[in-house]
Amino acid sequence: MFYQDEELILRPIQKGDLPRLWELIYKDEAPEWKKWDAPYFEHKVISFEAFMEKADSFVQSENMWVIEVAGLTCGTVSYYWEHEPSKWLEMGIVFHGSANWGKGLGTRALKLWAEHLFSTIPLVRVGFTTWSGNERMIRVGEKLGMTMEARIRKVRFYNGEYYDSIRMGILREEWEQLKIGI
Repeated sequence: MFYQDEELILRPIQKGDLPRLWELIYKDEAPEWKKWDAPYFEHKVISFEAFMEKADSFVQSENMWVIEVAGLTCGTVSYYWEHEPSKWLEMGIVFHGSANWGKGLGTRALKLWAEHLFSTIPLVRVGFTTWSGNERMIRVGEKLGMTMEARIRKVRFYNGEYYDSIRMGILREEWEQLKIGI
């Protein structure tokens, strides 16, 4: 199974993706993408060998897929259960290379991922959490028709400054209404 929007493809992780994922995620001590993806949490470099010891858990995972742009693995989409019994799911995205930023690819990828989640899991709502310093991610949520459901003020500390935690979400019935334009 995979989802495609022109040159952008979302698909399950395959064994052949693992070296590229290590390079994107764990090779560099201070990767540029980490400045936007929860930079207030520590990022740790992991050796290729250590990564490969646990990497098989990523292969064909339901909750993390790769984003491919023009045939090159450029990032990941994912989800986690905030509370599975009530079907409270949060999704995420990371485009690891800045060459893909600012082109609408993140919006397109999350649109495909949300459609996949709503199509395969009996969800009432899909959402994500970001921080007020990541204005691009907030705009992605707005473009997807999401509502800002919570702003927890000054709980993320980064580079000597406090930021807000932002929760955005969309209900299934709202998604279905907007889907006509997808």
